[in-house]
Amino acid sequence: MKRYTAMLVLGLLLVSCGKNTTFFKNEGLVFGTIYHFTYEADKDLDEEVKKVMNDFNMSLSTYQENSVISKINRNQSMETDEYFRTVFNKAKEITAATEGAFDMTVAPLVNAWGFGFSNKDSVTTALIDSLMEDVGMDMVELKEGIIVKQRPGIMLDASAIAKGYAVDVVADYLESKGVNNYMVEIGGEMRVKGSNPKGLNWKVGIDKPIDDPEVLERQLQEIISISNVALATSGNYRNFYLKDGKKYAHTISPYTGYPVVHQLLGVSVLAPDCMTADAYATAFMVLGVEKGMKIVENNPDLEAYFISAGTDGNEYEITLTEGFKKVIESVE
Repeated sequence: MKRYTAMLVLGLLLVSCGKNTTFFKNEGLVFGTIYHFTYEADKDLDEEVKKVMNDFNMSLSTYQENSVISKINRNQSMETDEYFRTVFNKAKEITAATEGAFDMTVAPLVNAWGFGFSNKDSVTTALIDSLMEDVGMDMVELKEGIIVKQRPGIMLDASAIAKGYAVDVVADYLESKGVNNYMVEIGGEMRVKGSNPKGLNWKVGIDKPIDDPEVLERQLQEIISISNVALATSGNYRNFYLKDGKKYAHTISPYTGYPVVHQLLGVSVLAPDCMTADAYATAFMVLGVEKGMKIVENNPDLEAYFISAGTDGNEYEITLTEGFKKVIESVE
């Protein structure tokens, strides 16, 4: 599931900072989206990081025919690698914490509705009922590095967690090279550490949830100032399609098999790592504000900002945690 999220609003200048170090800026295309990395180092690490991302892609990309996850989905090979195992174990954890709202086995449903890695099906009630028989993280396990499925039709979709994990993988690689000040952003999901080129916290914009698939009219809802934290945002306001006058959102509920329909337009989650933030952001889009806030309030590692469709003439309704309030600055 593609998700479009926060944008950088601070000009990222390449400046000399300290002895023998410089802020480098790398950007390009990866995983079907755009990445931006800014970090202070003694040399440009672009080529090394590209290799790391390529190795990652061959584990968890459903668009790579010979990736680990693609082979598992075809029942060709059930062997896993470290990347896959890390994501799968975290997914299991968050599935349990969200009572099934986060579920990697929604892959057949996501494909059927036209948001996945295969062609859209002609959706009928009978088709959805049939596909739902293969949905449920309780039907797939990891045993001694091997995936075990209860049903051969079970397929896994890591798109709602893998992008966040890719951010962590790149960030961890930079840290292994002695980098202490960085911003790693892939498709809007990000992790930041230390300070930006101006010696300040990293400033990031939270978009208004405007129906704008081509991102031609981007407007900011908030600006936040963060450091030493990860941020992920999920929303249905860019990735959707219209058919017969009806809007179909890309967030598919593992409870019903249908796109979610409620007032929640988008949610941004702060967490220590981006993989966790990414998965919870998706789960909260399924659960809605009330249930999502209950989970956040019971987890000291999470902060969240929910944007819902307004009532009583209001454009939007905002629900957020006390911790999120502390990082908000003003939108000029």
